[in-house]
Amino acid sequence: MDRLTRKELKTDKFATEVSHTVEFLEEHRRQAMIIGAVVIVALIASVGFYYYSKGQRAKRQEALRQATRIYQSQVGPESNPYIVFFPTAEAKNEAIRKAFGDIVEKYPGSDEADIAMFYLGVLASDNGNYDEAIKRFQHVIKEGDDAYASQAALSLAWVYAGQGNVAEGEKLLRGLIEKPTVLVSKEQATIALARMLAPTQPEEARKLLEPLRAERSAVSRAAITALSEISSPNPR
Repeated sequence: MDRLTRKELKTDKFATEVSHTVEFLEEHRRQAMIIGAVVIVALIASVGFYYYSKGQRAKRQEALRQATRIYQSQVGPESNPYIVFFPTAEAKNEAIRKAFGDIVEKYPGSDEADIAMFYLGVLASDNGNYDEAIKRFQHVIKEGDDAYASQAALSLAWVYAGQGNVAEGEKLLRGLIEKPTVLVSKEQATIALARMLAPTQPEEARKLLEPLRAERSAVSRAAITALSEISSPNPR
C-alpha cells in the first residue's frame, strides 16, 4: 500500500478493483483457503528441505573431518591426547579405509564423497595397490568437481609414470597445464611434467622450467630446484 498515493487510493477504479477482489474471495473462499494451504505447505517443505540439506552437509563435513583426522594419525603408543594413535600401520590403514569408505557409501555424489574417494586412491597408491588407485582417481576425474578432478589427475599422472606409462601421465599433466584449477595451478602442473620428463627428455624438461625461474618466489624456487635435479648426475 505504501506504493500508492492518497489520490490513487481515492479513485473509483481502485475502489472497484477492491470491491471485485472482496467479492471474488467471498465467493471462492474455500478455493482460496486450499490454494493458500498448498502454498504454505510448499513453503514449509522448501524451508524444511533447506535446513535438512544444511544439516546433511554438516554431517558430511564432520564425517570428512573425522576421517581426515584418522588419515593424519600416528602409529605407536598414545602420547598426545589431541592426536589419534593406532598400534600398527595395518590398523591405521583399515581405519582410514572404513572412515572414507563410509562417506563414499553414505553420501554418493557429494563433494565429500569425491574427496573421500581421492583419499582412498592416495592410500591405495601408498600401499602399492596401483590398480585400485587408478580406479579411485579415475572416478574422481569423471564424477568430481573440476578442482577435485584436477588433484586426482595430478596424482594419477604420477601413478602412471611409476608404472612406466609416462605417455599417459604426460597427457594428463598437459591437460592440467591447459586447464588449471584452484587446486592445481598451471605452474604446478608444468613443474610436475618437467620432473616426469627429466629422466628421458631433459632438454624438454629444461624448456618447461626456464620460463618459471622469473615467476613469483615460490614457483621460482621450485623451478630452480627442479632444474638443479635435472643437471645432477642422477636426476629424479
